[in-house]
Amino acid sequence: MKLNSPQFPLYIPSKGRTESMITSRFLSSINVPHHIVVEPQEVQAYRDAVKRLNLQAEIIQLDLTYKGKYELCDNLGMTRSTGPGPARNFAWDHSIANGFPFHWVMDDNINDFRRLNQNRKIKVNDGTIFRCMEDFVLRYSNVAMAGPNYEMFAPAKQKSPPFITNTRIYSCNLIMNELPFRWRGRYNEDTILSLDILKAGLCTVQFNAFLQKKRATQTVKGGNTKEFYHAEGTVQEGQKYADTGTLKKSEMQVNVHPDVIGLTWHYGRIHHHVDYRPFKRNKLKLRNGNDLKDATNNYGMVLKTRPKP
Repeated sequence: MKLNSPQFPLYIPSKGRTESMITSRFLSSINVPHHIVVEPQEVQAYRDAVKRLNLQAEIIQLDLTYKGKYELCDNLGMTRSTGPGPARNFAWDHSIANGFPFHWVMDDNINDFRRLNQNRKIKVNDGTIFRCMEDFVLRYSNVAMAGPNYEMFAPAKQKSPPFITNTRIYSCNLIMNELPFRWRGRYNEDTILSLDILKAGLCTVQFNAFLQKKRATQTVKGGNTKEFYHAEGTVQEGQKYADTGTLKKSEMQVNVHPDVIGLTWHYGRIHHHVDYRPFKRNKLKLRNGNDLKDATNNYGMVLKTRPKP
């Protein structure tokens, strides 16, 4: 296995986005193979898109029984979309069936990934950052989930630690397969799973050294934009967001974890706010045989000027 290759499989649940394929396009551009999980009626359309765009992706058909057994955390049943949770659980089990102890699952609207170093956010050119995050997690016995922070939340001119522990992991998740949990909730299942993990006394790691540049919620056609946000809110004239399109998902977070979640208004729409302070007591546990050295391993990464297209 190459040093710059992820050692665990990558999955992208997707629906109605054969014209965009944003995350898959970038992963393919940096030579990182991956899987795209889609519903049966869209398998051929996605295969055609993979061939047309020359992507390094394998299309995997979702077993629809995962929808029927998914814990939605509300009483609306199948009257509304289940969201990507069932496909994420399917990917989890697919990874286990293939003998992996961890897997990655990513949203389908991530523009690119970057390394934050010396006050610069540098777009990566291969999969080394995934291997870096994997190796870091494997040092410890109790890191259940990890992933890169959003690029917009780590300003280049602001001092940030290389990682923080015990907070939410969104949109790009490295998950320990042996956990007793699974994704649940019709909306924002990232928050629910993060809190399920933290309340069990395990740890999460959010990297600032490695970042994901993700499209804003409701700005990409298809997926949750169509299934939830624009379906459940109204897009006012001159606006790109549905005014109450994120209300239901935020209310669900409050209902599932009311002891640490409340509602707030932020970025022009309703959000949920999570208090992660109670989980500061969750401490990383170094695996036996891991000797942390006071040295930097750049994994062969060097700064290069990209040729102009």
